[in-house]
Parts: sequence; C-alpha cells; structure tokens
Amino acid sequence: MTAGPPIQFDRASGALEGANLWERTAALALATGSKISSPFSHRGYIGCANLLRKTLPERNIAIKLNDDAIFEFPYGDGYWSKLLDRSYHYEDELELLFRHAMDVDYTFIDCGANYGYWSVLVSSAPFGAHRAIAIEPSSQNFAKLAYNARVNGGRFETMQCAIGSGRGTAHLSGTKHEAFSIAGGAGGCGEEVPVITLDNLVEDGKVAETGKYLIKLDVEGVEIEAIKGGAGLLQTDSVILCEEHGNDPNHTVSRYILERTPLALIVHDPRSGRMETVTELSILDRIKVSSHIGYNVFGTASAFWQSRISALNAGITRRMQ
Repeated sequence: MTAGPPIQFDRASGALEGANLWERTAALALATGSKISSPFSHRGYIGCANLLRKTLPERNIAIKLNDDAIFEFPYGDGYWSKLLDRSYHYEDELELLFRHAMDVDYTFIDCGANYGYWSVLVSSAPFGAHRAIAIEPSSQNFAKLAYNARVNGGRFETMQCAIGSGRGTAHLSGTKHEAFSIAGGAGGCGEEVPVITLDNLVEDGKVAETGKYLIKLDVEGVEIEAIKGGAGLLQTDSVILCEEHGNDPNHTVSRYILERTPLALIVHDPRSGRMETVTELSILDRIKVSSHIGYNVFGTASAFWQSRISALNAGITRRMQ
C-alpha cells in the first residue's frame, strides 16, 4: 500500500480525519458525485473519480465500515470511493443475506475478493464473525487484500489464485482492478496465475466436505466454469452468490443455473425487497435495468438455506405491513 498514514473516514458518523483542505474538498466531491449519479446506477462516476484521483497525493483512505471492520484502499479510487457517500450501500442484496445469516455457523468463500470488502465485513462481529477465505488472482489486488486482512487482525485467510473448472494456469486480462479476468483462457500476455476449483478447496483441506457455505463468485466471465468446478461443494448446505452481467440480455449465468444444475435460482427483487425464486428468466428483464453494472443471483440446493431465505422474506413482509 502507499506510504504515510491513511486518511480516516467513519461511515457511521461521517467524521473525516487526517485529510488536508484539498483532500477534504475531494471527499465532498466524491460523496456528492455518488449521490447525484446513484439514480443512474452511478454511470460515469468511476471515470470522473479516477480523473480527480490524479490530482491527489498518493495516500490510502481507511473506511470504518462498522466498529469491527476497516477497509483500506487508495484515496480517490473510482470503484470504492462511493463509500464516502454514507447513503450508498454496496451490493445491498448481499448485505441483506449476510445480516440475516449472522447467527448461522457458516464459512464464507470470497472468490474474486478484490481488496476484501466482503471478507472484512463478514468476518466482523456485527456480521457474526464468520470464518472467511478471500481468493484473488491478481498480485496487484492481492497485496491490498492481504493488507486489509492484516489491518483487521489477520482474521480471514487469503489465497492468491483464480477459480475455474479445473486445476491449471491462466493469464489475467483487463486494466481495471475490479474487472481482471481469466476468461481468455491459458493464452495471453497478462499475469500468469494458478487456477483451482471450488472442489479443490475440499481436496486440499481448506474447507470440510460437509458444512454450511456462502460462496461469492465475482469471477468476471468464468462463473459457469467455477460452478462446474464446484459440483461437489454445491451439494452441501451452500449458496453461490453469482454475478449476472447487466449487458447480457440472454442471462447466461442464470440460464445455466436454472437449466443445467440442480440448484434453485433466487434473485433479489428491488420492487418487493424480497428474495424471489426464479422459474422464468423474464423476471431478470425487469430487474436488470442498467447495462454497465452486475446483478447478483443466488443458487442453492440446500433445504436449510432455502428455509432461511423464506424466513428472511417473512421478516421483510412483516416490516412492510
């Protein structure tokens, strides 16, 4: 990470500490830009934030997500600076599930962890202090991920590799840290990274053959390959949290889950606030309103997790009455 003490920002109170006048002005601009662009799915925000970042000294900002969670990244980063907007919720459908499952003894497997946002949160006390394994192939991202693990007392495990359909190696492509991918296969000129499967985590003793798991697959174009490589683990009490790309009108990932696996397909419906079981993919035509962002869908064969999701929905219904 960059040299010098980080700027500190508390999401709960809004307190910003350790910033000079220009850095404070930039924080206001970044937060305001997030609010203004939020009705448009933050279209254009990342580019504008990254331009602003070029005017800032190289420093980190440490965001206090809750009383037991610190998430640090380069100040002005276009992808993560939306967190300066206290009204912004990152992937709120995932947070809904994680909060509802805080009392469940599960392991979180964070594939495509980036800088570790969800591993930091899920392993924190307000989310149940769960065991987490954060998996990230990019050496550039992994350094920041490992740093965030240390900042939070080393309470979650980190692995530098990609997730796919079989063991091997692949090359990363892409220029944005939030969108590195091995989708191009083994060829290419990007960074070479090892590839393992979800089931290899069991074979290698990283996780037990039986247990409860929440598995985030933010793997940029190789979601189906990752699902194929986890056939055994997905027969346990597990849920995959999988990105469905907004620019894919064919709903390729959801279609594969629904038609080619034994998993029930579930999606968060923002209209009702409920988790809805998908029987017809047309529901995604309504939900996927923006082509430049991802939408999370859930796949599970577990009666336990389906029961928990039903209880979550019942709670939402009661609160709305």
